[in-house]
Amino acid sequence: MKNRFAQWLIIGFAFLLAAPVSPAQVTNRRALADQVRTEFLHAWNGYKKYCWGHDDLKPLTKTCHDWYAEPLLMTPVDALDTMILMGMRDEANTTREYIATHLSFDKDISVQNFEITIRLLGGLLSSYELTGDKRLLRLAEDLGNRLLPVFDSPTGLPYRYVNLKTGKVRGNVTNPAEAGTLLIEFGTLAKHTHKQIFFDKAKRALVEIYNRRSPIGLVGTWINVETGKWTDTDSHISGAIDSYYEYLLKCAILFGDQDCRRMWNDSLAAINKYLEAKVERKFAFDGGETTELWYGHADMNTGKRTGTTYGALDAFFPAVLAFSGDRDRAGRLQYSSFKMWSLHHIEPEELNYDSMTVVSAGYPLRPEIVESTYYLAQTDPRYLVMGETMWRDFVKYCRTDEGYAALKSVVTKEKSDSMQSFLFAETFKYFYLLFAPPKTLDFDKVIFNTEAHPVRRK
Repeated sequence: MKNRFAQWLIIGFAFLLAAPVSPAQVTNRRALADQVRTEFLHAWNGYKKYCWGHDDLKPLTKTCHDWYAEPLLMTPVDALDTMILMGMRDEANTTREYIATHLSFDKDISVQNFEITIRLLGGLLSSYELTGDKRLLRLAEDLGNRLLPVFDSPTGLPYRYVNLKTGKVRGNVTNPAEAGTLLIEFGTLAKHTHKQIFFDKAKRALVEIYNRRSPIGLVGTWINVETGKWTDTDSHISGAIDSYYEYLLKCAILFGDQDCRRMWNDSLAAINKYLEAKVERKFAFDGGETTELWYGHADMNTGKRTGTTYGALDAFFPAVLAFSGDRDRAGRLQYSSFKMWSLHHIEPEELNYDSMTVVSAGYPLRPEIVESTYYLAQTDPRYLVMGETMWRDFVKYCRTDEGYAALKSVVTKEKSDSMQSFLFAETFKYFYLLFAPPKTLDFDKVIFNTEAHPVRRK
């Protein structure tokens, strides 16, 4: 049975990459985009019905989840630019007005800098650029000022948490993703407010992570922001490191920053040398045959392989590779990601790519594999077939009567009572843009932050 499945997957993906997309398939994009829009509204209406004014809907119990003691409107802010791109004018205007008149950051709560930056600061800035509503920019500037104390460490690496009212910080051990995934947002804020401090603080954090790479060019998973010493030397492209690499490339492009370009080029060479893993399983690819491509774990100092796992968060990397111009690696790695998805018709949080067994079975509605499909489809519409398969699986297994639910296990398909705001900011957005007419958003004129909030290139 396993052999038949493997043969089907190889033949099916070879067909996907070798066969031209028919006019009917391309025409069907509009119908698929309409379906995504309808399902976005289904989940959004469930949130509005039960949890308006709160951060998230818990879709199974139809109760609310707030990240902190007071809500910060995570779902409305994360969802707003997606509504605008989907052409939901009335809904977007109502939501924007509510945010502008009800969202306040003058709260005595300690928040996680990284999550607040990518979701709220990024969302406010993107929606400001799309609407010109200066109230959103004022909210973004107020939030940026309240987050600035995180950078006041001996190394310039940010603390993980900050109190929005008092500026008190805590969390002196961070990771490259949380420290290095801030420059798109803070740099864009600097551009619109003409306050260079936002750019400088966030760029220094990015540089300080790079400066502490090992002699072979890799970074670890956890680092002390006060001493600059690594506390975990495991290196990979997965969670806790992933978007650090993403921002090196994107900030080079967004800001024309040559430091970021150099850091990206150096980092990519080390990633490909020490983390890339070719598994001796053959598959057809673009008229030829090649081995499967994965990225695993290694010790940052020695390069010795320490793990053979790859997961839903790693699946962002084909998009970054494609964006960098390496479409061959991007396509081969996307094949691996799709194979991971196809094992259980939805991707697990983590997979052992040597044995092709699930290590962590949850699925929190993650968008990364859809993001990579969207990037690759910019120049190759054959990836639309892959995207359609994932879309139908996603709806089949995650839809509920009032929204969409994460899965406790992709094997059993048991649902979990969670619907995080990134469903609206990322997962629905990337599915929609994948199928929507290209004029919906000019891909070449924006950069997406790691929460899929688009900001204009310089």
